[in-house]
Amino acid sequence: MTQNNLLSRISIDSNICFGKPCIRGHRIWVSLILDFLASGMTLEELLEEYPRIEREDIFACIVYRRDRNDRSQC
Repeated sequence: MTQNNLLSRISIDSNICFGKPCIRGHRIWVSLILDFLASGMTLEELLEEYPRIEREDIFACIVYRRDRNDRSQC
């Protein structure tokens, strides 16, 4: 799956979750997923906790953050 395909899984809508980046079709913030990963939660634990999201959604959160960091360093 390409970076663009992954990023298409992230949605920003000012009417949903205060405009925070979310997994498309869900009200799960990118920052929430990243915080769980940073605290040591595994992909499998996240998928068990949130059974409606897919592994690629988690990868999309990671790519989204990396892409935002790369842009801020320019």
